[in-house]
Amino acid sequence: MYTQGQAVLNRSFFPCFDSPAVKCTYSANIKVPEGFTAVMSANNSDRQGDTFIFKMTQPIPAYLVALVVGDIVSAEVGPRSRVWAEPCLIEAAKKEYDGVIEDFLKVGEKLFGPYVWGRYDVLFMPPSFPFGGMENPCITFVTPCLLAGDRSLADVIIHEISHSWFGNLVTNANWGEFWLNEGFTMYAQRRITTELYGPAYTCLEAAAGRALLRQHMDTSGEDHPLNKLRVKIEPGVDPDDTYNETPYEKGFCFVSYLAHLTGDQTKFDDFLKAYVNKFKFQSILADEALEFYLEYFPELKARGVDKIAGLEFDHWLNTPGWPPFLPDLSPGEALMKPAAELANLWSSTPLDTETISKVDPTKWRTYQLVYFLDRVLELSPLPNGNIEQLEKFYPKISNATNAELRMRWAQIVLRNDYQPHFHKVRDFLHCQGKQKYTLPLYRTMQAGSEAAQALARETFIQTCPQLHANVQNYVKRILGT
Repeated sequence: MYTQGQAVLNRSFFPCFDSPAVKCTYSANIKVPEGFTAVMSANNSDRQGDTFIFKMTQPIPAYLVALVVGDIVSAEVGPRSRVWAEPCLIEAAKKEYDGVIEDFLKVGEKLFGPYVWGRYDVLFMPPSFPFGGMENPCITFVTPCLLAGDRSLADVIIHEISHSWFGNLVTNANWGEFWLNEGFTMYAQRRITTELYGPAYTCLEAAAGRALLRQHMDTSGEDHPLNKLRVKIEPGVDPDDTYNETPYEKGFCFVSYLAHLTGDQTKFDDFLKAYVNKFKFQSILADEALEFYLEYFPELKARGVDKIAGLEFDHWLNTPGWPPFLPDLSPGEALMKPAAELANLWSSTPLDTETISKVDPTKWRTYQLVYFLDRVLELSPLPNGNIEQLEKFYPKISNATNAELRMRWAQIVLRNDYQPHFHKVRDFLHCQGKQKYTLPLYRTMQAGSEAAQALARETFIQTCPQLHANVQNYVKRILGT
């Protein structure tokens, strides 16, 4: 069993002020059946017989209190990190993460200040876990989808590590300003990947994020009130409904704009370190964060950068829609251009197979492949017969085990109504329950052919019992049931 507190679910776990505005320490004694192990988001733990004793000595909001009990084992993967998983997965988890987490932590500390939580462990959850990761202090919960077998998704954990500073240490005081957690974390994640892998790779990954934001806003409508950074959560509205690409990617764009205004990456890095130091162990509002930014850069305050027409800070926070500023992703052009050109070839008729055969995208890194598939998806439905040829040319893509590639191939299959591969959509939805993968596929099925809609209904009936309750409810809304 496991708990998932974000956003306001831990009130059903223990009596608490279930608001991110309130932080406290905690202790817990967990008695478990024989053969089971308990793990919590705590920086001190002990065991006495069948009872596990936990203490979190640093203040955290209620939503970050987390518990797992089960037949789980661990393996060390670094000087302050271990992976936890069921016995059948532990070797795969160790192979995927052995030696890499410490590298991520060290870069984070260089950029944002000390890692204050002691250990950084990773626990691989059941396939039904609805998120890619949950940044519980000391022990991040992650989807088993990250076990690609080739470390191609290992850097996804950088996002959760970045929450150690942005979200866990400095926290949004209410869920209407969720971007304070996620926008800063996306920026921090991409600063770390830039340090590790260079700007070209980071821009490529950011382009994939921008594509997801575009898909989200096309689906919801740009003017939807949840596409503001500052969302007004009315009484009776579930804060979980604010969970979409806007606080992540639009939030990233706003933080990138703040960095752009300084004109100096080093100065902005220093600001982030000062921001964390000033507000550590506190919950804050956007107004406090932006006020500190203007105080830290008095020359920008004197220039009135918070009131530039069309880019006012108030406009960023309170106006729904596409970000008014997009960070420059041109350093990734060397990787994006060949992917875009290849995608364009696949949308042409007649198909130029001679030119296509000169490029082997299966040799590209994951996010270059993702960029290619995102472009193919944008251009879909493809001309008659092209989807069949695409599948024949790239069986390593259509049969990939990497979840990011499987999700996008499934979307392409549905957008092109390629029914011979509908089983791949069904198989993917059967093997995992991650919200970020599951909901887009159901939306695409519901917007598709009668066969696609039938596939959606059939698959949901079969998989509903294994899905998280929140995901079940979202799918029901999509299907109108």
